[in-house]
Amino acid sequence: MTFTKGNMVDRDKIQFDLIKLLNGERLLRLTEPQSGLALEQKLAPADAVVRQKEKLLSAFQAALARVELSAA
Repeated sequence: MTFTKGNMVDRDKIQFDLIKLLNGERLLRLTEPQSGLALEQKLAPADAVVRQKEKLLSAFQAALARVELSAA
């Protein structure tokens, strides 16, 4: 997807999905619906989910910013 000034992503609409796999592992997926950009990571069972979510959100927002800059 190409971005124009009127077609920027909306960071307030980032969707979070916690997915449990058949083997018991869990994935955290972040998706921005307008751009279709998604990022997912397998969760470490020993670490707090909140910290992992914050870290992944930070990386995801940085990726969105790079996409917006490259489209400008």
